[in-house]
Amino acid sequence: MTADTAILALVALVALALAFDFMNGFHDAANSIATIVSTGVLKPQQAVAFAAVFNLSAIFIFHLQVAATVGKGIVDPSIVDNHLIFGALVGALAWNIITWYFGIPSSSSHALIGGLIGAGIAKAGTHSLVLAGIGKTAIFIFVSPLLGFLFGSLIMLAVSWMFFRSTPHRVDKWFRRLQLVSCAMYSLGHGSNDAQKTMGIIWLLLISANITTSEHLPMWVIFSCYIAIALGTLFGGWRIVKTMGQKITKLKPVGGFCAESAGAVSLFIASTFGIPVSTTHTITGAIVGVGSSHKFSAVRWGLAGSIVWAWVLTIPAAAAMSALAWWIGMQLF
Repeated sequence: MTADTAILALVALVALALAFDFMNGFHDAANSIATIVSTGVLKPQQAVAFAAVFNLSAIFIFHLQVAATVGKGIVDPSIVDNHLIFGALVGALAWNIITWYFGIPSSSSHALIGGLIGAGIAKAGTHSLVLAGIGKTAIFIFVSPLLGFLFGSLIMLAVSWMFFRSTPHRVDKWFRRLQLVSCAMYSLGHGSNDAQKTMGIIWLLLISANITTSEHLPMWVIFSCYIAIALGTLFGGWRIVKTMGQKITKLKPVGGFCAESAGAVSLFIASTFGIPVSTTHTITGAIVGVGSSHKFSAVRWGLAGSIVWAWVLTIPAAAAMSALAWWIGMQLF
């Protein structure tokens, strides 16, 4: 491969990574806006613009621990090349498109992790995997929705106790305003955790091309990833908004505030400790926690169960697609 060809391949793969980042925002816009749209606090176009602004604002608040985990903690950086990154991104994008089409709120984050695992195994076998990083991510497949559920239930119960003497009209009036705050907080958490996953992929690419080191992530990568996810959120994935905001349980502004606040706290914790969690899992757990704090039957448990199955299948399905994409890439170029 000539130097010019290598540069073109690198540019194409960076563009593909940013396309995944855009799709991540598009696919996961529902996580940030579903509750605020379903409660009628903001209209859909207002909500996605609002969320996109705070996705981008996360650049000024959070450090890059999640990017470091994805860049160095899933597969051995020494085996990474263009074919592996191509396979990982194509497999993750394919799974995202399939789940978006069917309105299934699966995890873009875990699709990307699965993509790295599948392409890594296809190239170098299981010894290429970094088990500590994968184990931490796998544990939080279960922990993040449980945290969302716990915080959602507790915040809802606390708010109910604090406002039990207030009239429904007064509560609704207050929480229609407060839900703007909780949506902003959740969108910050979404931007901080999800944009950094794509940064980790591009970081791997640049390390493998000897353009940067494992200690330095260029600023242009940071800015471009935050901009891409914010633009994806701006265009929104409406099929999943309906599932998240209307079908799992019915929410009023007070419930939307509690769910978003619970999700935001969970994401802030994960981003601080460099854990690439699923924003989808987190907000779904929070919504279920808020709904079940009223009464158990308020949650459509059949739908919630089908969503859990999508969570379980995401990493292996994306891994299989990515292994196939890696093989196709090897044949083509």
